[in-house]
Amino acid sequence: MATIAASAAAPLERQPTDWASPEMQGRIAARYRAERNFRRLGAGALMVAAGFLAFLLFTIVRDGWTGFLRTEARVEVMFDAATLGVDSAALRGPGAQAVLARADYVALMDKAALQLGPASDMLSDAAWLALRDRLVADPTLIGRTETLWVPVRSSIDLLAKGKYDLDAPADSRGVTDREVSDWRWLDSQGRLRTVFNQAFIGNADSTEPELAGIGGAALGSLFTLFVTIAIAFPLGVFSAAWLEEFAPRGRLADIIELSINNLAAVPSIIFGLLGLAFFLNYAGLPRSSPLVGGITLALMIMPVIVIAARVAIQAVPPSIRDAALGIGASPIQVVFQHVVPLALPGIMTGTIIGISRALGETAPLLLIGMRAFVTDTPQGLTAPATVLPMQVFLWSDDVQRGFVEKTSAAIMVLLFILILMNSVAIYLRNRFERRW
Repeated sequence: MATIAASAAAPLERQPTDWASPEMQGRIAARYRAERNFRRLGAGALMVAAGFLAFLLFTIVRDGWTGFLRTEARVEVMFDAATLGVDSAALRGPGAQAVLARADYVALMDKAALQLGPASDMLSDAAWLALRDRLVADPTLIGRTETLWVPVRSSIDLLAKGKYDLDAPADSRGVTDREVSDWRWLDSQGRLRTVFNQAFIGNADSTEPELAGIGGAALGSLFTLFVTIAIAFPLGVFSAAWLEEFAPRGRLADIIELSINNLAAVPSIIFGLLGLAFFLNYAGLPRSSPLVGGITLALMIMPVIVIAARVAIQAVPPSIRDAALGIGASPIQVVFQHVVPLALPGIMTGTIIGISRALGETAPLLLIGMRAFVTDTPQGLTAPATVLPMQVFLWSDDVQRGFVEKTSAAIMVLLFILILMNSVAIYLRNRFERRW
């Protein structure tokens, strides 16, 4: 028994590892092999993800770059007062602009289109707007002939851009033989040109693809984000500062912190339901307005800003607070004159990322009516409007083939804005972030 007890109490001597043994060499080789396989799997996953991303971007750019171009036809227009239905003498008076606003530009356009022969109906239904804009800009054109370039129909525009497979059967290529013949005749006469599509940048939505633009949706997005930032940023920063610096530690602070973390993971459509139930049905705010959209998106991204701001405030060393308090600063002065300015780069980074998320949202805006067909640019925060993601959604659901390139072109603009905003966030972080 004594021998057994003595042997149990004696420490076990560790034998030296024989690194040259076949067993150990096999284990080392297996470890290196597993590491190489893991690296290969990681590189393969990155290549697959990059391949899908490249394919997506290639498809969008391939289909959308032509959306920034527009095909126009050349016509010679005789600005005849009789055809316009106006009195030449009235155009010399003080009410000339009002007279021109009531002129019959459609009749003038129909008369000018006759010179195109069988292709006279290949001009856009809204081609008369070019005549109106030209005459309003220069009323002295009455009685004179002017050469103008006016937009053509979407089918002719797509033919000029090579969007149809003319070798396919007539019943499956999406364009009639007559349209192909008229396009070839116009092109042979030198009456067609393809130029930068200013209407796509400046116009609002339209039922005609050749006239539809993102100007109204872009302005609606700008108004909506203005309201979002004006509400979410100050409230988010103040909330984060209170939670980190002033809130007493206890059950209330724990409940608030838990609620904020949960709200950051709530599906965005829930905030749309809140906007519909409270801001529209109860508060009576205008439907489909940037005001309601901005408030709804502000509620959605505010938890993200609070979390980012709290992390940035926590990163400020306690010595900054102690030094400020030591020279007589009040707690509020410590927070808003020392801590928050030092945490501002991190706060701005989180805010920009949250705004980028808000810019791409559609689900909450669907419920508050911002999918409306708006043919004019919004004139204020309470005017009917839509936003860029919603414009993409509406165009993608349209059956006209001309909206395919418009959809991809709008996605390109939206991606450019998102990349720009995220680049600004990265720049702010790298430029102003301090490492303690």
